[in-house]
Amino acid sequence: MTELIIEEQESPFKKGVQAGLSIAIGYAPVALTFGLLAKTTGLTMGEAMLMSIIVFAGAAQYISLSLIALGTSAFEIILTTFIVNIRHFLMSTALNEKAEDDSLLYKAIYSFSITDESFSVVATREGVLKTGFILGVNLIGYFSWVIFTGVGFVIGANLSETLQESMSVALYAMFIGLLVPSMKKGVKVIYLAALAAIFNTIFTYAELLSTGWAIVVATLLSAILVEFVESIKQSKGDNHEQ
Repeated sequence: MTELIIEEQESPFKKGVQAGLSIAIGYAPVALTFGLLAKTTGLTMGEAMLMSIIVFAGAAQYISLSLIALGTSAFEIILTTFIVNIRHFLMSTALNEKAEDDSLLYKAIYSFSITDESFSVVATREGVLKTGFILGVNLIGYFSWVIFTGVGFVIGANLSETLQESMSVALYAMFIGLLVPSMKKGVKVIYLAALAAIFNTIFTYAELLSTGWAIVVATLLSAILVEFVESIKQSKGDNHEQ
């Protein structure tokens, strides 16, 4: 009975922090690696920290580092980041349906700080979601990402010049690390990755597009083609059942 009373007295924010602790721990090594790579890419500590503070999107930040290293324009980097993170519109909308009615400011804060991992924790919660709980889950992950970006940058700054230059290889290793788990979930992702790679290679080596635009157009084309094929297959399946 006493334990039940204590649990009820706990603030929603504290419960959210507890629920998001594992996310924060998981972010630490990834953010640390980002900070280290940001240093070896040529960013200042302020630029690296500001990217994590404002963007707060792992895959998009790693892609941005790759594009910066290739000398891509700011507009192409922003557009690529927008395409990669467009799913956040859907996640924020879904979250808004489950969350309690609150001020627009709070909604803007937790919509900005939502990630795939925090959304999974929050969206599977039963009942109406308290604003404090959502903020607790999101913000502990956010601060972990920002803090360990700085830690990684400091570590990178203390590496020898040779090691800093060799760390550029780790950027491609991180992309593989992000891609492989998704590929295991379904063959659709494999087709998407393969098509994007083929289109990007053609656009780049044929010098049809600049590096940044080649990535953007290859991503959009592969996504459209894969979804088009999937819709045709689904339509045939429905007709066959009828």
